[in-house]
Amino acid sequence: MENSENYDQMSTLSQVMETLRKRGIHREFRMNDQCQMKYDNSEKNYLPEELVILKTYRFEGDSNPDDNVALYVLRDNENNLGMIIDSYGAESNYPGEEFDTFLREIPIQESDEY
Repeated sequence: MENSENYDQMSTLSQVMETLRKRGIHREFRMNDQCQMKYDNSEKNYLPEELVILKTYRFEGDSNPDDNVALYVLRDNENNLGMIIDSYGAESNYPGEEFDTFLREIPIQESDEY
């Protein structure tokens, strides 16, 4: 994919999500109540080694630490692209340690393409 836009100017979560959507990345990987990572509209359960983090974006609220959000762009072993969105800091979208442990075990191959 060509990097025709100036991605350095994207400063909000909504700007990044819109840019990714335009590039065909709009589905999410989400951890369900049974602590299984799923891809939107899929029944497949993922192990961390079946995913790769391609890019990480962090957003910090100016006045409220509850506004801290991370967006991860991922690819699975079948070349499906998606994202994980998570609040971080005092509160996470995912309670307990399972999500954090899963996320730390995903290999990282940072790419400027995303």
